[in-house]
Amino acid sequence: MEPRTIEVGKKEQNGDVEALNGALKRRLVQHLLMRGSRDFESAAAYESWVQGVLEKANRLRGVKVEEELAAMRPLSVQRLVEYSELEVVVTAWSTIRVQHNTYSVPSRLVGQRVRVRMYDDRLEVLHAGKPQLVVDRLVGRNGHRINYRHIIWSLVQKPGAFAQYRYREDLFPSLVFRQAYDELQRVHEGRAADVEYLRILHLAASTLEAQVEQVLARLLAEGGLRGAEQVKALVAPARPEVPELAQPEVDLSSYDALLVEQREVAS
Repeated sequence: MEPRTIEVGKKEQNGDVEALNGALKRRLVQHLLMRGSRDFESAAAYESWVQGVLEKANRLRGVKVEEELAAMRPLSVQRLVEYSELEVVVTAWSTIRVQHNTYSVPSRLVGQRVRVRMYDDRLEVLHAGKPQLVVDRLVGRNGHRINYRHIIWSLVQKPGAFAQYRYREDLFPSLVFRQAYDELQRVHEGRAADVEYLRILHLAASTLEAQVEQVLARLLAEGGLRGAEQVKALVAPARPEVPELAQPEVDLSSYDALLVEQREVAS
């Protein structure tokens, strides 16, 4: 075979590949019509469905493929990497900038240089060769994916920065947390509301977010939300009572009796 190249930016010149892409798209459309819906539970479910369609189509070529494989010699190859890598420095706000998008990372990595592996659908963050984080990759530019658990430790130490924090809306995990912050602003003056809310958010990151949300919802319904200590008292699990156990006395006389019985039986 002789290789042939096409002009840069002229993908339509590669007629064989483009024709196959068009045939595949038409095949998928027909299978979607037979399926009766274009809705899938997840991206993984859609990929599994596409794989099934391809396997069904390739069965028609199975005989020809077997003939080709019988004439081929084994080829030792390594699988090409499915990602590209780059190194970035974690900012003081525990974020990294990758392909014009911002992602939060664990606060322990602040100031460190990390290696990012960019897949089609996700990013893997490594430090000192060890995986630290896997996050869905954003599409487009100037997007952000902020996990409050990554940055809450820094914000608790600098609560004054919360009011002007660029991604502040990402620090409300649910509507209940947003309502709790609004209630704290009504109860407290100045930055006190920010301090109390950040402490509540810190509690959610340290324990269970769902449990903190339940407590907040109950306090909001009763109109009694005042601060973080109040929430902490309701969230903190009760310490179990450890029973005092008396140390048993060891009595081996029963084993001696068994030995005596064995000797009598043997005699």
